[in-house]
Amino acid sequence: MSENEKEQTEDTYTSEEMEVTEHIQELRKRIIWTIVFFILFFVAGLVFVQDIYDFFTRNLKYELVVLSPWEIMWIHIMIASVIAIGAALPFFCFQAWLFVRPGLMPRERKVTLIYVPAVFLLFIAGLLFGYFVVQELIFNFLMGLGEGMFDNMFTAEKYFRFILTTTLPFAFFFEVPLIAMFLTSLGIIDPAKLKKVRKYAYLVLVILGTMLSPPDFILQLFVAAPLIILYEIAIVMSGVVYRRKIAKEQEHAVE
Repeated sequence: MSENEKEQTEDTYTSEEMEVTEHIQELRKRIIWTIVFFILFFVAGLVFVQDIYDFFTRNLKYELVVLSPWEIMWIHIMIASVIAIGAALPFFCFQAWLFVRPGLMPRERKVTLIYVPAVFLLFIAGLLFGYFVVQELIFNFLMGLGEGMFDNMFTAEKYFRFILTTTLPFAFFFEVPLIAMFLTSLGIIDPAKLKKVRKYAYLVLVILGTMLSPPDFILQLFVAAPLIILYEIAIVMSGVVYRRKIAKEQEHAVE
């Protein structure tokens, strides 16, 4: 190998190392900003933990109890963590977008930026649906089963765990259409593939519905139905993105 070739190879390696280092530094910067926002919202959650606690127990007819001092700490941390995750989600998405922005075309930057508020809005919509619809139905059903049979006494930990397990999954389920759009834009999936596995997806969604709800057919159907509707919306949105992607590829082919 000649001296010139050696120098070119060394320059290439140096350039690649610099790019990797720059990417790592940029990633570190975005992670730090995300952690900062999370900590800020976590502290805010701790400051307003009493107000948040009062909101979730406002219609509860039973007095909540704790069995140990650590349970009090768990309630504070759990409430603050959920608030921090939900509130910091758009900032996390925005930081992720800033990290990948240099590798995107101007039009792609505008399109992908739309995902940032969409992720947050769908997350909040899922939380609201899970709490005000699913959680209320499941709670009233379960309390109806024990009416006149038991003296009800709930621990704060068990009650808030119940709210989490019946509410939080829907916040993620509501992201399915957006995830389908994103994966379609990357070429990983398309509407045909989603339709092909539809019956298997329905089976999985029905199983999830039974896991998230008590053993009552009507209630299980009510929980599974929104999941199936979300899957159908995902197919429609995937189709929209897929058609636009094909049209764009055809335009480039003509050029």
